[in-house]
Amino acid sequence: MITFTTEFTLTMRWDTYTKGFTAYLRLERSLSVNSIEAYTRDVLKLTQFLDYRSYQLSPEEITIDHLEEFIAWINKLGMTAYTQARVISGIKAFYKYLLMEDLVDVAPTDLLEAPKLSRKLPDVVSADEIDKLIGALDLSKPENVRNKAMLETLYSCGLRVSELIGLKLSNLYLETEFVKVLGKGSKERLIPIGQTAIKHIEIYKDTIRRHLNIQKGFEDILFLNRRGRQLTRVMVFTVIKNLCQKAGIKKKISPHTFRHSFATHLIEGGADLRAVQEMLGHESITTTEIYTHLNRDFLRKTIETYHPRYKERE
Repeated sequence: MITFTTEFTLTMRWDTYTKGFTAYLRLERSLSVNSIEAYTRDVLKLTQFLDYRSYQLSPEEITIDHLEEFIAWINKLGMTAYTQARVISGIKAFYKYLLMEDLVDVAPTDLLEAPKLSRKLPDVVSADEIDKLIGALDLSKPENVRNKAMLETLYSCGLRVSELIGLKLSNLYLETEFVKVLGKGSKERLIPIGQTAIKHIEIYKDTIRRHLNIQKGFEDILFLNRRGRQLTRVMVFTVIKNLCQKAGIKKKISPHTFRHSFATHLIEGGADLRAVQEMLGHESITTTEIYTHLNRDFLRKTIETYHPRYKERE
């Protein structure tokens, strides 16, 4: 019979290990708050499963059989293959931490396989559609002068939305046509920025931003709301959503669509995959390879132009 003391001790051990894992992710891995919360939820999901099955097990006592039963359980809950894979990744990271800290002797996750995922091609818009979208801005409104500079920067540099709203004045090297970006894991990278984006950043700075009552702590942030504070992610999504409606574009476009389009247009134009990887801030080249998808018209035109058997016979 399980005593209250034993149950309490197990709960405390899971809590202690999870808190240590959270601190490791924050201090050593330098992950974002959202990523840390996601990893922590994955471990919590495992403890919920143990409670549901009435398994009184410490992290050291978990076996591959328990984990496979756990995966079957979250599958029955209706989780998608993608979500299941993400949860498994979180549990693997947790046991990697426990191994590193000598809190467990073996990791039961070594043989745990994630569901195979089909690679979803990212949504992409054409350069003409981006022009149409940005062209729908009413530049008589001050916020749209900012929005034009913001969207031109988003497309010119292929930024994540978090990188866009966190862009600092001190990290703009516009005279040399580069910006410095703080990406995932607090990793910095330099990205070229085009003349169109530079032009509209300068216009925004000179005509709109300089007249704002900038709040303390946001003096170095480039894109600000009318109250002189940093924009939120939601605000950027809302701006794009409203523009789509105004421009009559039916596609579902988000800030990430600009990033996808940036990468796809570069690769379609012949850019080196490694260079695109560097600009996007991807750790692995395999992440960048998803952008090598090309639309069928482009492929057909390419083969018709260059393959000898597709050239017209005289």
